[in-house]
Amino acid sequence: MEQWKLGFDIGGTKCAAILGKICGDSITVVEKAVYATADMPTPFACIERFIAESERLLKKYPQAAPSSIGISCGGPLDSKKGIVMSPPNLPGWDDIHVCEILEKHFSMPVRLCNDADACAVAEWKFGAGRGAENMAFLTFGTGMGAGLILDGKLYSGTCGMAGECGHIRLAENGPLGYGKYGSFEGFCSGGGIARMGRAYAEKNLPLSWCPTVDDLDKITAKKIAEAAYSGDESAKAVYAESGRRLGYALSVLIDILNLERIVIGSIFQRSEDLLRPAMESVLKEETLPLSLSKCDIVPAELGDSIGDIAALSVSLL
Repeated sequence: MEQWKLGFDIGGTKCAAILGKICGDSITVVEKAVYATADMPTPFACIERFIAESERLLKKYPQAAPSSIGISCGGPLDSKKGIVMSPPNLPGWDDIHVCEILEKHFSMPVRLCNDADACAVAEWKFGAGRGAENMAFLTFGTGMGAGLILDGKLYSGTCGMAGECGHIRLAENGPLGYGKYGSFEGFCSGGGIARMGRAYAEKNLPLSWCPTVDDLDKITAKKIAEAAYSGDESAKAVYAESGRRLGYALSVLIDILNLERIVIGSIFQRSEDLLRPAMESVLKEETLPLSLSKCDIVPAELGDSIGDIAALSVSLL
């Protein structure tokens, strides 16, 4: 049966109003309207813009009759009450009752999820997590967070903070991530890989991906990956260290949650072959063999469209 849905993706850089159509286990983004978050003087102006763009899309597609709205937004949130509560990347979004505002306007149910949970639902329903009862989605992008599907349901925890695995400390010392040195996010994120690369380069100049001291501030995870794919062994070593730390963190998740699938996005999706060998070596040493044998670790499938599909997927909860 065909279902139409509206999605609202709220990000620190941009927001999007998304019209989508679901048929069975497939989803299509019919059209979306994107606008800069910084152009909106207040959260309420941002919400009004979403309403205006959604109504424009519904007028353009008169056959669309959405039954619910999904919202994906960075935390902290109160998902149960539909409140955005001061996310660090959304200045001014303090105690914003976004679901209540949209429910009154559109007269339909509105659901709110943090972005990692929303992406987990998207991959579970329409991507690499299809068919799994117990899975985790790991962002592995700008930061490291997780969304958890346990016993066939989204698990968000007591106050919506489940899945904040990036805060786990993996080493006493190490790159800074999530406000903590040596954290999972410090080793396994775009910024973390860049910081590891810089620490390596400071001791080993010159390198193909950092020839001089002046290039230290230009190091990025992407630049290191490009050097690794060109055969640079030092760049490969940086990614191998990230893969090793990824293995340690995944071993904890697998042993505690007995997952059947772990879906990893962004950097893992693009650079799996640079990360997987070291990751698997650690997993074999650290994880309970039976639990590891039952868990598949796979790249995300939804690619650059995951943000749009994530917002739409929240409407299904």
